[in-house]
Amino acid sequence: MVELKTDTSIDAMHAAGQVVARALTAARRAADVGVSLLELDAVAREVLREAGAGSPFLGYRPSFAPTPFPAVVCASVNDAIVHGIPDDYRLRDGDLVSLDCGATLDGWAGDSALSFVVGTARPDDVALIETAERALAAGIGAAVVGNRVGDIAHAIGTVCRAGGYGIMEDFGGHGIGRHMHEDPGVPNEGRPGRGLPLRHGMVIAIEPMLIGGGRDDYHCDPDGWTLRTNDGSRAAHVEHTVAITDGGPRVLTSRDGL
Repeated sequence: MVELKTDTSIDAMHAAGQVVARALTAARRAADVGVSLLELDAVAREVLREAGAGSPFLGYRPSFAPTPFPAVVCASVNDAIVHGIPDDYRLRDGDLVSLDCGATLDGWAGDSALSFVVGTARPDDVALIETAERALAAGIGAAVVGNRVGDIAHAIGTVCRAGGYGIMEDFGGHGIGRHMHEDPGVPNEGRPGRGLPLRHGMVIAIEPMLIGGGRDDYHCDPDGWTLRTNDGSRAAHVEHTVAITDGGPRVLTSRDGL
């Protein structure tokens, strides 16, 4: 069931989303050659603590997971697409890093992700990340009253495929509100004009996940969480929490100005 949020609730979700934005911004600024993924998680934890916010990631255990998630960020490096568990790995020059973070504040959730390169970036990695960001922007642009979920999926998939990148079939965006994952699902590829109609008050997380090698297949690490490209190519993951309103899409996790 899809819950339509009131304008007051959307404002509250914006507050949660801005905590996420600050946590990701702080972790991105801390990321450098020699810094461990656990240290990035610690930076995000401190931002949540200072805001009086909780983490919907910490202790989260969906049906596919063998253990609860042990961190407040997912830290996925190079061929890891999503759900990487922060550990003592220390970043190296040229690493492509995707950070995914959530926050709960006053009963509402926010969720966002970004990808970047530490140190010297390969041109292919720059193109991959830029395409992921364009796909996210296209998805947000399609998140308007009167469209359908399939229009968002089609907008994202069109950008990804035009760039020659692969798309994970079984993972995509989702509704969000009191809980991090709610209805509806928001695929990263689909047919326009299909799916649930978009209405004022719907709030969704739009999150393109691109596989650099162009294939769609992936596998899960023995940790039961980290998803990696089968061909060893690099991946990028970007995400924003977006409210659909009569005035157009409102990005609740925007990092503008931070």
